[in-house]
Amino acid sequence: MNNSLAIAAAPTIGWTHRFRENPTSWIGLILVAAVVLAAVFAPWIWPVDPLEQNIGDRLSWAVAGHPLGTDTYGRDVLARVLHAARISLFIGVASIALALVLGSAIGIAAGYIGGWFDAMVTSLLDVILSFPTLLLGLMVVAMLGPSIENLIIAIAITELAPFARVARAPTIALKNRDFVEAGRALGFSDIRLVVVHIVPNLLSEVIVVASLWLATAIRTEASLSFIGLGVKPPTPTWGGMIREGFENILDAPWLAIVPGFAILITVLGLNLLGDGVRDAIDPKARND
Repeated sequence: MNNSLAIAAAPTIGWTHRFRENPTSWIGLILVAAVVLAAVFAPWIWPVDPLEQNIGDRLSWAVAGHPLGTDTYGRDVLARVLHAARISLFIGVASIALALVLGSAIGIAAGYIGGWFDAMVTSLLDVILSFPTLLLGLMVVAMLGPSIENLIIAIAITELAPFARVARAPTIALKNRDFVEAGRALGFSDIRLVVVHIVPNLLSEVIVVASLWLATAIRTEASLSFIGLGVKPPTPTWGGMIREGFENILDAPWLAIVPGFAILITVLGLNLLGDGVRDAIDPKARND
């Protein structure tokens, strides 16, 4: 009897409560919040121009006015890391948002229409998923050219398939449910049925995928910048800074270590936060 009551009461616990009870969620939230605040308030945290050059202080470690040293052009590494966070976070969030909207729309359309259209979309998604994320992004950026806009489009294309797959499966199950059939009987249009009845029921699953793939988007941006297909210099990016530091890895290792550590903290925080959101929202976790 007690076990039955416990199982019955479990679904009533809100996802916010489950999120607060998960310690890894808090660790991820703190790390992500720290990175976001550092990016937003970069000009006030360290008011140094990240593009200002001073050849006299080039490749210097922890000299006066440069606590994290300078690069090959005498530019302040701390200022460049903080401003690079803005670029990485913007590209990551924008590409995930674009992939979420386009991928979910494609998946919902395929699942709702069905038939040959569903088969064609599924085959196309399988082709996209057969390519490694970095290789597919490299191909798209190489065709479009390196820029922030093209980088967002390339990363969105590489991550479109997971959103489409996650949106397609529940749409197939939901389109034949009683409340959808009742809407059809009342004369509701297909667009209204999808927007009002289907989208809200799969939104949580799509959000979970977005939280988990955001870290992948930032890693992909850093990788493309490292091989020279990211944002054009002198705009600071973490991947571009690692590339510049790699050329002086023996003489000035901090040039690669500092941005690499920034990527590590960001990706770790996003992964922990994404896992926390998944455990809190995922319906399978409600009865754990």
